[in-house]
Amino acid sequence: MTQNSPPLVLPPGLSRTIATLQNKDRHRLDDTVTRLHTVNGRLWDAEDRVRGALLSAAQVADCKREIDQLNAERNALAERADEVLGSLADAGRADAPLHTETLASVVDRLSVLTLRIWHSERAARDELARRRVPALHCQREELCAALDALVADVVAGRRRLPVPARFKLYGRDDAALAEIKPSRHLRRVLAFGGLSECGKSTSAEFVQRTCGAQRLKIGFLLRQAAHREGLADPYALSARRQAELLLGELNRFADAHVDMRLFTIESVHDDASIAELKQLMGDTLQIVYLDASFAVRVERSGTSAQAVAAKDEIKMSRGAHQVAALADHVIDNTGSIAALRARLRRIAAPPATAALRVATPYGLGLSAAVASATADFTDAVRAYGPGVRLAALTGSPGEGSWIAGWSDLDLLVIAEHEAMGRVHEALEQYRTALGGAASLGPTLVTPGELTARRLTPRLAFILHQFQQGSPVLHTEPGLELPTIGRDELAFAAVRELPQVVLTMRRLRADADPATLRQLYKHLVLACRLILREHNQWESGPDRILAAASRMPGLLAVSVPSLAEIASAWRDGDTELVLKPVTTAVDQLLTWYAAQLAA
Repeated sequence: MTQNSPPLVLPPGLSRTIATLQNKDRHRLDDTVTRLHTVNGRLWDAEDRVRGALLSAAQVADCKREIDQLNAERNALAERADEVLGSLADAGRADAPLHTETLASVVDRLSVLTLRIWHSERAARDELARRRVPALHCQREELCAALDALVADVVAGRRRLPVPARFKLYGRDDAALAEIKPSRHLRRVLAFGGLSECGKSTSAEFVQRTCGAQRLKIGFLLRQAAHREGLADPYALSARRQAELLLGELNRFADAHVDMRLFTIESVHDDASIAELKQLMGDTLQIVYLDASFAVRVERSGTSAQAVAAKDEIKMSRGAHQVAALADHVIDNTGSIAALRARLRRIAAPPATAALRVATPYGLGLSAAVASATADFTDAVRAYGPGVRLAALTGSPGEGSWIAGWSDLDLLVIAEHEAMGRVHEALEQYRTALGGAASLGPTLVTPGELTARRLTPRLAFILHQFQQGSPVLHTEPGLELPTIGRDELAFAAVRELPQVVLTMRRLRADADPATLRQLYKHLVLACRLILREHNQWESGPDRILAAASRMPGLLAVSVPSLAEIASAWRDGDTELVLKPVTTAVDQLLTWYAAQLAA
């Protein structure tokens, strides 16, 4: 229905008969009749506009094209309704009298009559219209009674219905129905607008490359819709109709690519049509307006100021500059590329407030001395206030596989840049308190780096582990972190694995008891990354190596357990465990080379 239009109420006999249909058919019919009534309401509005005063010839043509398209939708919807309503008929009486129209035709007339009553009742200054209202209500009662009687006759086999096909020609007789709601597969769309040389294409390309978005051009979508709908010039249609055509094409694309979570469209030059599209799509559509001074845009263009001004004039005549007032995000694109990309990443993949599990150091399997030093560090950074947003031990403490004398303490601290000096002081005290009990490896990062997704593969994996319930030592309320999915980690593994393999080859070339620890850790890391590419998600060295041994040709040798290797390392008896580790490394490197040479 159009805004403030009346609902369509079907007569009781028809409603009871429809209730006997199967759920699928009943829902399909309900949706189709609702849309038919909506189209009739929009047709009424369009016909009112075309009869309005002071319309130019172009505006009249615009309305006429819209009316043709709406009529095509109206007839297609009526035919669709008859496909369901026709199943109510008793097919056993071929000699029954033929009725002059289908059930959907009567429902369509009931819809129009409902609209006529509603509009007449609101014509307060029109005495003739007011006098017509009682007669119109009487007509509606008679039409409802006649429709119920027809339904009863059709169901009983006393009447036959004509063939429902209307063969109407409005541009094309097989015109597709306009979609007025986003498909459930259309999850998120970014629309880029701005004047000439402001960075629209550059921004869309960056989002495509880094976020996996499907990049589409508005002109292409409208041309596709025009071809599908039999339109010579979609730009001659009203802003509302253009928006519906755009949404229809986006829906079709999303339904055909159900795994695609993000689309970008460019370039937004018409403020009226994008406003209508925003009304149709709501928050599913995010309008991004890129702003830059004329001087900056001229410098970037590599052309003359006159050429840029000429392009601007065309775009402004369509309302391109007014898109800024409609935008969900306005970006000042006169700064650095780093600032632009950080803002785009936050828009394309917005961070979410993290729900993290907080644990004390004494529950992480640490030795007493290490747990005590860690608790003191946690108390120190917590006392610094909101500048330090998070502190956590990652890796083996979170996985429950920390071993004294073998495992490092990998520490992640998320803190504002201004608080880093105090974090350095706390780290120095932490190292002093640890003495020689463990080696500390801190990773320091700002919240802005995380929400802009400036992440190494290892850091992305740590954030994913937090999402899966790995504990943290301290976190501030309201901390926002990027959501890291498994697909992203699988792609990150592709980028990280080459460096791990190169490092492993260097360690293997120098293989001796002193390199055992690093060689073993890189073997586990490489296996973890390979498994991740194969959608296998294991944690803990023993489980990772066991899973890798089940992959054909990867690890045929049995690698000693972590406890055995750590014990040999602490006791200085590494010869017994070095051989199976180096053999496993050789097998993995051989397997890896073969995969890439195939």
